[in-house]
Order: sequence, then structure tokens, then C-alpha cells
Amino acid sequence: MARSGTVLRPSAAGEESLVALGRALCDPVRAGMLLALAREGGSRGICVCELVERFGMGQSRISYHLGRLREAGLVREERRGKWSYYSLDREAAGALLGAAGRALLGGEGR
Repeated sequence: MARSGTVLRPSAAGEESLVALGRALCDPVRAGMLLALAREGGSRGICVCELVERFGMGQSRISYHLGRLREAGLVREERRGKWSYYSLDREAAGALLGAAGRALLGGEGR
């Protein structure tokens, strides 16, 4: 039973996917990072140090943006010694995009 004021939606999972995707991609830096990881990261990933140089931002700011992408489930982090490498999680990104698309196009649950 729903609490007072709570609206139950059959598309809650799709809505959550849309929100996660929107939050992850609402910043041009994060969108650029995701594209760089998709185009150039491959299976080895891209070192945070490379992204610092490429985007001209400090390491802490780059890590912040990568954290938002990781929280959305779009990227993976792998530690190699003292370095962190990030790569696109293609399977998770595809699932998230698919859920968002189904929610937008009314095909959720089909």
C-alpha cells in the first residue's frame, strides 16, 4: 500500500533510468568524457591523468565527473598501481539507454 502522497507508477524503473542518464549527461564535461571513453578507451581504459590533460581540469574535478558517470553505471574503474583507468561499461550503458528509450517511447514492460 502506498503512503499518503506517494504516486505509484508502472514505469518507475524507466523513470529512474531517465533520471540517472539525465544526471550523468547533463554536464558537457561528462558527456565529453563518455564520448572519449567510448571512442578511445577500448578495453584498456583511459587513465585519469590523460583526462586531466585532455580536459584541462584538475584531478579532483575530473574524478568528481567520473564519479557521477560511475554512479550512473556508465563507466568502470580499474586500479593499476597508483593510477585509475576508466572505461565505458558498454553492456550497462546499453541497458540504461534501452530502459530510458522504452520509457520515452512507451514500450516499457513489453
